[in-house]
Amino acid sequence: MAKLRSADRTGAGMYAVNEEWLLQHDEPVLEPDLPIVDPHHHLWDRDNRYLIDELLDDVNTGHNVRATVFMQCRSMYRADGPPEHQPVGETEFVNGVAAMSASGHYGPTRLCAGIVGHADFRLGARIREVLEAHIAASSRFRGIRFSTPWDEHVQLTPQRPPPGIMGDATWRRGFAQLQPLGLTFDALLFHTQIGELIDLARAFPQTLIVLNHVGCAIGVGPYAGKRDEVFADWSKSIAGLSRCDNVTVKLGGLGMHVFGFDFNKRKVPPSSQELADAWRPYVETCIAAFGAERAMFESNFPVDKISGTYKVIWNAFKRLTTGYSADEKRALFHDTAAGVYGLTNL
Repeated sequence: MAKLRSADRTGAGMYAVNEEWLLQHDEPVLEPDLPIVDPHHHLWDRDNRYLIDELLDDVNTGHNVRATVFMQCRSMYRADGPPEHQPVGETEFVNGVAAMSASGHYGPTRLCAGIVGHADFRLGARIREVLEAHIAASSRFRGIRFSTPWDEHVQLTPQRPPPGIMGDATWRRGFAQLQPLGLTFDALLFHTQIGELIDLARAFPQTLIVLNHVGCAIGVGPYAGKRDEVFADWSKSIAGLSRCDNVTVKLGGLGMHVFGFDFNKRKVPPSSQELADAWRPYVETCIAAFGAERAMFESNFPVDKISGTYKVIWNAFKRLTTGYSADEKRALFHDTAAGVYGLTNL
């Protein structure tokens, strides 16, 4: 078997942020009054620390970010207790950050107004007690992300799941516990697995599923130099997935190494126009397929920070929606995310 190309060493290595490099480019904020819900960011204390202070430094750079949603990243798990309950520690930790933000002491943005955590669907029906523990830990808890990216040559997450796990009967018995509790599922996978997600979405039409990072069209390893071929396969899968009414899509994550744009290797950081030009085919394909009411822009910070600052990346998203109606922009930047994650009074 060929050696795996690691596309994501979250918190270290390939995703270490070069702050000095980022400072080489700045630009004014576009459409500063446009309300934003950022539905996908992380918090962690690893080689590149990203906690409330670092998040605030990014959020408070001029865009009108009303609220954010935390996305699971194996942060602050409990050190003790049953292994299956250890991920509840992440929800407890993030709820504390959310409570700090809700005090108003740190500004008007409501950080972590929604929380998406982790639980192991391989527990089958026994996962319900873990889900209930998450809910008890925070009224802000909204759903689960169980990352499933698998490719023979490319690795995205530290924990590499077995291939075809979304079709496993026990895994699905665990997955079936989400909808009765009103919880969502965030799907992180490669473009080669979108067909598996379509099958899952059809099997559970009442469960709200959110596709992360436009479905991660791989551009590294054996996929490097094959962008047109990959795009053709990816776009066909996106069209099929969009026919599942219970699926929405996050427009972002394109700054990650796995897409193969390699902006981080440039001498000077890209402008928002350069990012928009590179990302336009993916974003426009998703919006055309899903519609603005089922699509939402995401920062994926601090992971995407290797390719640009928070200010520049949100400017790129705004450039991508030039010519869209006010209602479409409101949906893409605010309303879809607020609706999916049950955020009110923003």
